[in-house]
Amino acid sequence: MTKQEANQYGSAALAFLGDAVYEQLIREMIVIRANMPAAKLHNEAVKYVCCEYQSAAVERVFDRLTEEEQSVYKRGRNADGVTPPKHSSAQDYRRATGLECLFGYLELTGERDRLREIFKMIIGES
Repeated sequence: MTKQEANQYGSAALAFLGDAVYEQLIREMIVIRANMPAAKLHNEAVKYVCCEYQSAAVERVFDRLTEEEQSVYKRGRNADGVTPPKHSSAQDYRRATGLECLFGYLELTGERDRLREIFKMIIGES
């Protein structure tokens, strides 16, 4: 899909896809690191997919994003109708939504190498 076509999608739709893409990468990383029962895999994954972790991840990668990527992130972060769960702050939830929006956008535009590069920055491998 072209960048222009991807930009036609709303930030909520991009974040919806990006959430799945991000979680898939987390699950893959965890399984590769250790073969363990599914319950333990789930508990480990939760540490990385919570909005607090994703919010902190944004701080680690934001300055390393292109202007275009920062724009997509901000579009997701600033989207209307974002309602955080009771256990999370609005700021953390919005930042996590922005990150998920970026992941969805990169997935739709076929920029999987860049997506994995940003993911490695998030988990501290780059």
